[in-house]
Amino acid sequence: MTSPPGTGTPSPGAPTAAKTIATASIGGLGHILVDGKGRTLYMFEKDQGSTSSCTGQCAAVWPPAITKGKPQAGSGAKESMLGTASRNDGTMQVTYGGHPLYYYTPDGGMKGSVKGEGLNQFGGGWFVVSPDGKKVEQNTGGPGGGY
Repeated sequence: MTSPPGTGTPSPGAPTAAKTIATASIGGLGHILVDGKGRTLYMFEKDQGSTSSCTGQCAAVWPPAITKGKPQAGSGAKESMLGTASRNDGTMQVTYGGHPLYYYTPDGGMKGSVKGEGLNQFGGGWFVVSPDGKKVEQNTGGPGGGY
């Protein structure tokens, strides 16, 4: 049986399917949003409401979390915070708390990788997202702080 497109490791520029949104506890970041495979999801501060500002080269580095149906809330995520927004190419991007969600290609699709946290790229900051739909910033204790 062949896996549905977008369910493996994201390739550069390829939107990635995100059917289930859940949470995981990651070091000094606490509980953050992940997809059903444990891959970290990010928000982009440059986005205006649920409209994505990340296209072209930006989307090659930060692929949008795409869905073909209504996203589902997994463990720790709030169903009421989930939604979708239409992208320029007609695909539907998963939103949480009104923020479009993205992957970071250098995370390599690895569970628990948060290499994109706190980066400033393509004109704005990138942050992991809390179960309350807010950006999470790294604790001052440094990576893995105290856990």
